[in-house]
Amino acid sequence: MKRLKQITALIGVIVLLGLYVSTIVLACIGSDTAMRLLRAAIYATIVLPVLLWAYSFIFRLLKKNYSPEARDAQEQLKKGASTEDSASAPKDSDHK
Repeated sequence: MKRLKQITALIGVIVLLGLYVSTIVLACIGSDTAMRLLRAAIYATIVLPVLLWAYSFIFRLLKKNYSPEARDAQEQLKKGASTEDSASAPKDSDHK
């Protein structure tokens, strides 16, 4: 898993560097097409890191909530709640 994270981070760095270089090159070119591509490169330079951060943040939250320890704790809580509910529920013999 650690190796996968490193490879993904390296790919992200390469993509961002490519976006930065393309932004500089497109800014130097003065054509209409280059200006449209420049806007797209600037937009991607801002949005891509934000999306990557958001995805990693959500992944960490989900991983924390669904880790084996968290699942065990949730099962213990459910077992505790079900035994308490059955213990506190009135029995038919109590009403007579």
